[in-house]
Amino acid sequence: MIFLFKIGFLEVSWVDVIDIGLVSVLLYQVYKLIRGSIAVNIFLGILALYLVYLIVRAAQMELLTMILGQFMGVGVLAMIILFQPEIRKFLLVIGRGTEFRENIFKTISNWRHEYHDDFDIGQVIEAVKTLKASKTGALMVFSRDTELKFYAQTGDALDAEVNKRLLLSIFNKNSPLHDGAVIIYKGRIRAARCVLPVSENDHLPPNFGLRHRAAVGMSESTDTLVLAVSEETGRLVLARNGKYLRALKLKQIEQKILDYLHNSESGNWEEVHEHEAEASAETPSVKA
Repeated sequence: MIFLFKIGFLEVSWVDVIDIGLVSVLLYQVYKLIRGSIAVNIFLGILALYLVYLIVRAAQMELLTMILGQFMGVGVLAMIILFQPEIRKFLLVIGRGTEFRENIFKTISNWRHEYHDDFDIGQVIEAVKTLKASKTGALMVFSRDTELKFYAQTGDALDAEVNKRLLLSIFNKNSPLHDGAVIIYKGRIRAARCVLPVSENDHLPPNFGLRHRAAVGMSESTDTLVLAVSEETGRLVLARNGKYLRALKLKQIEQKILDYLHNSESGNWEEVHEHEAEASAETPSVKA
């Protein structure tokens, strides 16, 4: 083994440098995932408890060391339970970014995207326009690659073609299906009145209600695009990968949905250009 240098009795090799670099990247990614959420406080609490354990063990406090040692013994299992949402999100990020996924499933993805020719996004935009004007609350989940069966099972199955009248009927305040989300997959409304996970991000605006937090939470947990319409103000919020956009024009929202369905999103999803609205304006009834 080739050593780079020595620090006292410690010999540092290339493997050690690579090891430290990989651990640093891993810790940074974990920090990005839990930043701004309640998981940060839990992580700091576990870290403080571990430091206390090291101190009492070094001080040879046998009884306290034995008690804290029991907690440390099940520490890995406890962290898996406590950080289950963050671990799931981390694995989802890895799954999205791997070269393996891009190459191996390219054929499958192309096959899945054939449904875009039968999906009239104009029906959704017209429904959103009416919902916004009437200040009717709504929550729509657009899924490109997965059926979201787990979330669909929390609501009522429909399997109906997407159209303006049906969406307005679902989100009508007197409808038994209005309280929840609709899941749109392969150009069809798979289910309505679905329950979505609520984001625990502490940095969300204080005026975000449960509907908007559910939109952000769903985008954090799954590879979906979520549109929320505020019941109080009629404001539109678009959520993706835990990020959200507000104050968008209808044509810009239409373009964002099309980019997602066609898998042609830009690297900086939060960046919105005026030409997106102009491009959509030229084709008001674009098929998705």
